[in-house]
Amino acid sequence: MEGRRHALHVGRVAALAILCGILCLSSAEPVIAHDRLRIVATTNDLKSLAELVGGDKVDVVSVVPANVDAEDYQPTPRDLSRLNQAKLVLRVGADYDLWMDRLIAQAKRPELARGGSGYVDCSFAIALLDARSTQVGPAGGHAHGSGNPHYWLDPRNAEIITGTIFEALLRHDPDNAKYYERRRLAFLNRLEQKITEWESKLATVPMKPMIAYHNNWAYFARRFRLNFAGHIEVKPGIPPSPSHLARLLGVMRSLDIKIIVRQPHEPTKDADFLAGKTGAKIVLLAASVGAVKQAEDYLALFDYNVATLLAAHQS
Repeated sequence: MEGRRHALHVGRVAALAILCGILCLSSAEPVIAHDRLRIVATTNDLKSLAELVGGDKVDVVSVVPANVDAEDYQPTPRDLSRLNQAKLVLRVGADYDLWMDRLIAQAKRPELARGGSGYVDCSFAIALLDARSTQVGPAGGHAHGSGNPHYWLDPRNAEIITGTIFEALLRHDPDNAKYYERRRLAFLNRLEQKITEWESKLATVPMKPMIAYHNNWAYFARRFRLNFAGHIEVKPGIPPSPSHLARLLGVMRSLDIKIIVRQPHEPTKDADFLAGKTGAKIVLLAASVGAVKQAEDYLALFDYNVATLLAAHQS
């Protein structure tokens, strides 16, 4: 009798285990069947914009981690693995993320290379600033021959960027065209409201001249009528010379500049030196999504920068 009860107990346990397995497989089926479009973006800014359009139909990863200089980034084996699984590659272009060319070549994915069906240069149709010549050197405007590559910092350019991303999504996933279109239009409507809000807030306080560590802010300054009178770093990765710092001191004193803009990952030494000589305040702005905790997505990036600038000028 005891042996029979034991056998019945074992049978019930086994039956429950089988049932649980069936239920688990059944609940997992939608996840397996729902094959999201895999996208690799070079920066968090493009990742955020792709997610705003693609929603739950896309799986987007950013190559460059938050608070890392994307211009000097060195790809890793993990990045190569991600690229091998991607259907689309989104890049800033404008000579900003040139390292992506080497990574694509290593992946041996011609469809992701320039001209391929999965290649998306988000600078397409953007009117780049500082495109003075194709020469890279002291005679050029920005360090990139194509022009200043920080175009996403004009929120109006998000309409063009998301349009380029939308077109790429249609090529690879036409069945979800209406879904992508609805999400993009909803984002643009929200963006228009936010731009009006940001402009109104900055208009309440006179924006005095500032200097910045690097020339990230040309598009941001044009959109919101800000005045950056100089930059500490003339070319990316090249420390300023003593003569350049002396000239900046003269500019700051003559214009009574009291704000130095710096990103969290940028060096502190030269900004601290200028602040110490002039009594200026160092203000941390985010030139990319994720550079500070508050800039968690594309719209939050501008929310943070506008609020920070407003507080700095008010004080």
